Amino acid sequence: MRERTRRLALTEGITAGILFGTAAIFIRFLQDVDVFSIAFWRLLIACLTLAIMLIVLGKSFHFSLVKKNFKDLIILSFFLALHFIFFVSAVKDTTILNATVLVNTTPIFSMFVSSFLFNIKPSRFAIFGLTISFVGVCVIGYAETTVTGTNGQEFFSNLKGDLEAISAALVESFYLNYGRKVRSQMDILPIMFPIYVFTAMIVGMLGALTTNSISTIPNDVGAILPLVGLALLPTAIAHTLYFSSLSNLKSFETATMALLEPIGATLLGIVFFREIPAYLFVLGAILILLGIAFIVTEKVNMQN
Repeated sequence: MRERTRRLALTEGITAGILFGTAAIFIRFLQDVDVFSIAFWRLLIACLTLAIMLIVLGKSFHFSLVKKNFKDLIILSFFLALHFIFFVSAVKDTTILNATVLVNTTPIFSMFVSSFLFNIKPSRFAIFGLTISFVGVCVIGYAETTVTGTNGQEFFSNLKGDLEAISAALVESFYLNYGRKVRSQMDILPIMFPIYVFTAMIVGMLGALTTNSISTIPNDVGAILPLVGLALLPTAIAHTLYFSSLSNLKSFETATMALLEPIGATLLGIVFFREIPAYLFVLGAILILLGIAFIVTEKVNMQN
């Protein structure tokens, strides 16, 4: 039973990682929409989606548990708000590949946070798998520079977006580590609904303070459709599955599953924006998948 539960969590994490690859693509179609509006409306639409699901499935919103865990949910929502803001900004300020590769340094940050703050030590097998995946991420990042012919000037023009992607990874590592405790106390839909609600409120307030304006939904169909896609696939579905996998995975294991994102995003980037990666991308993708395979089979190997 325990192994089957872990297998389900791994399936959730892998599915989330694949769907995360669509996020950067949808954001690229929203170049004329500001960062805070994108983050706010993707969250609000995700809230409505989960609310409909709870009602249709006849599930309770568990308001008593929300009240009991209110402080923890606010903290989680603050981290998630910063993650979404930084990531959307990164996609706008650098290449799709840079943004998705750098945001997936999360497993490294998460491993250090879980080790030093929560005393959760990764096994040698897990560290080996994570290292292989991280090398794959570095290979993909290097492959991007060989294709674009990045010189010093281009590097610094993308530096802002690269730093935003790393910042998104850092706050996400705290979000995942802090979220493990809360995830164990509530079912996934009742916990994600208030998190999305509170996160949307925080994004809205930060946006109002930063831009001195209130986020308004785009009135162009060409912007509304990508925004709805962003809210449904990588947010309401993928991020919910991602957080759900924390029930039986360590935070850095969940984060490792998201390393599938740059692979999916790059393939979609080829189709929609003709951002063609170098042949090294294939090697990087293979290393990422190999590292994930080590994480996925960790318990099996430990039991043999």
